[in-house]
Amino acid sequence: MKNALGYEVEAPQKEEVWKKPSISPFEFINAIHHSKEPLIVDEWSEKQYNPYIINRGLSFGADTAIYANEMNSRPHLDRLLQFDFLINTVRPRKRYNKWLKSETVEVLDSIQEYYGYSKEKARQVLPLLSDTQLKTIKSRLNRGG
Repeated sequence: MKNALGYEVEAPQKEEVWKKPSISPFEFINAIHHSKEPLIVDEWSEKQYNPYIINRGLSFGADTAIYANEMNSRPHLDRLLQFDFLINTVRPRKRYNKWLKSETVEVLDSIQEYYGYSKEKARQVLPLLSDTQLKTIKSRLNRGG
């Protein structure tokens, strides 16, 4: 590249911006359960720690639910303090806890469409309907094909 006087000059190099990969809540849970790695080492990694998600993940285990409840009752503590408490009190072992997921009820969609109700209203009406009424609703909504 030439400058205004005609001399050859090098083009300025663009600086590569390196972005740190975020730390997953599951990595924190694994560190608390098994590896006992100190993942919080600076301010950036402390911001990656989400107490709500971590405590929710710990609450699915029978032996870690009490510790998660303790941290839920003390939300004013710093994230580093919460992580240090959990990593030092939970005994190391592999835990395979299932995360609870909401159930999808196929009948609710039928009730919503048949009566024109919202999801909440359909949930309230569901216990009031008998099995024969539900079968009738399904058969009337069956379009075939």
